[in-house]
Amino acid sequence: MSSLVQRGLQISKNVIFSAFLQRAGKLFGKPFRVAVVLREVAAKLDDKNSHNGPIQQIVDMGRTMIALVSAYITGSYRQIETSTIIAGLAVLLYFLSPLDLVPDFIPVVGLLDDVALISWFISKFAEEISRFRQWEASSAASASGTAPAPARSDRSLPAVAELGHS
Repeated sequence: MSSLVQRGLQISKNVIFSAFLQRAGKLFGKPFRVAVVLREVAAKLDDKNSHNGPIQQIVDMGRTMIALVSAYITGSYRQIETSTIIAGLAVLLYFLSPLDLVPDFIPVVGLLDDVALISWFISKFAEEISRFRQWEASSAASASGTAPAPARSDRSLPAVAELGHS
C-alpha cells in the first residue's frame, strides 16, 4: 500500500490537484454546497462499493472523510485544522470529478489515482482521522443513551433568569 500512498503524494503535488484545493477553499464557505458535494461523493462510493478487502477499506475511509468534513461544516466537530478539512474536501472533489489525471471512465485505472489520493490523505492525516473516529464513537454512545445523567441545579441557590438576545 505504500506505493499507493507514494502515488497519492505525487498526485497531491500536481497542478490539477492544486486546482481542486482552490475549488475546495472557495466551496468551504458555502455549507449547503459542501453538503451537496458530500452526498454526491457518498453516492459515487455506493456505486463503486465492493466488499473486497482493500477496496472496501478505501470506501470506508471515503465515508469517514465525508463524515469528518460534514461534522466540521455543521460545527459539531472542530478539533482539526481548517487546512486539513480543505485538503479532505479537495480529495473528495477530485474523487467526484470524472476529469482528473486518469479519467474515471477508463476501467480500473481510472479509479486508481482517486484511490491513491485517498490513501495519501489517510496516511498524512491518520492521527486526525483517528481522533475524529474516537469522537464519532463517543458521540454515538452519547446519542444511544449511555451518556451521563443531566446536571441538576442546586435548589439552595437563588433562581437567576438569563436574558436572551432580542
